[in-house]
Amino acid sequence: MYLKERLKKIPIGNFIEVGPGSGEISNLLLSLGWKGYSYDLEFDTIQRLESRFSHQIDDGKYKAVNFDFLSLDTNITPKADLIISSMVMEHLDEDLEQRYMQQAKMLLNPNGLLVGLVPSSPKHWGIEDEIAGHHRRYTFDSIQKLTHDTNWHLSHCVGLTYPISNLLLPLSNLLVQKGEGHKVNLSTLQKTKDSGCRHVPFKTEFPSITSLFLNSFALLPFHWLQKLFASNTNCLVTYFEATYFKD
Repeated sequence: MYLKERLKKIPIGNFIEVGPGSGEISNLLLSLGWKGYSYDLEFDTIQRLESRFSHQIDDGKYKAVNFDFLSLDTNITPKADLIISSMVMEHLDEDLEQRYMQQAKMLLNPNGLLVGLVPSSPKHWGIEDEIAGHHRRYTFDSIQKLTHDTNWHLSHCVGLTYPISNLLLPLSNLLVQKGEGHKVNLSTLQKTKDSGCRHVPFKTEFPSITSLFLNSFALLPFHWLQKLFASNTNCLVTYFEATYFKD
């Protein structure tokens, strides 16, 4: 809901999504009139996206590609007005994180926008970070430092989902431990690949009847509530926007 609100403030153009998962952000962008590409390391993820967005692909509005965003040839890859990722950057070690920021800079059009959603509040590190292959949880200061050190201008940075996610965190950890606890023994790469499409009942998947109260209308008060706590350092998700300084 917060992302949709922000996207409505910027001109529609072409996007690149890194690590699209089940395609919720791609779906939002396409519904708003954007066109673009999604890149993911996992072949099965791309197959699911191609099935979900077959009409948009046929119309030339969307393409899902099984390829590493960090390995794209910036000389031939079409540039974008928006580069966006959700729960991706925390999977990168320090060197790859720096490379991600540089790659985004090379693939953005002038005046383009980088948008990221990342897990935050290091003191809340837990089972979900372990099974997903995370290297870190972010803070407002670490995002500021990352963008500054890589020559970006951090134009917007807020915390999201507080306090609801924090109240539900013990239950969330219990569900993840039960459904995905075995993944702690997987390789970091496999954890990253698996994190795009997870299947945890009442965590990532819900019975259809729950749509009666898990919808944008019913959740609107919580959307407003999270805005009141946007600067709280205990927020479990941070949203940021950045533009790059021209050389």
